Amino acid sequence: MRHCSVQVRGLLTREELDRYNALMEVGHYLESQNRYDLVYPVQKEIDILILPAIERLKEKGRQRDRDTEEYLKSKQESQEDGE
Repeated sequence: MRHCSVQVRGLLTREELDRYNALMEVGHYLESQNRYDLVYPVQKEIDILILPAIERLKEKGRQRDRDTEEYLKSKQESQEDGE
């Protein structure tokens, strides 16, 4: 079973996180039983489950980029006004 990143897990809602943990537990159990034929659908379900958190992480990055651009623009304007 592949875990998602800590950043993504941090952005899961409580309900999503509970479901993620349960699916991981099921997946690990299936792996211990060498039932890899059943692990694949569980991993696919996890991949679908974490998609909203990945989008939230991307949006945080885009917002950080916008904030940085705004800060640099205001800094440049203040330097131009000071000249």
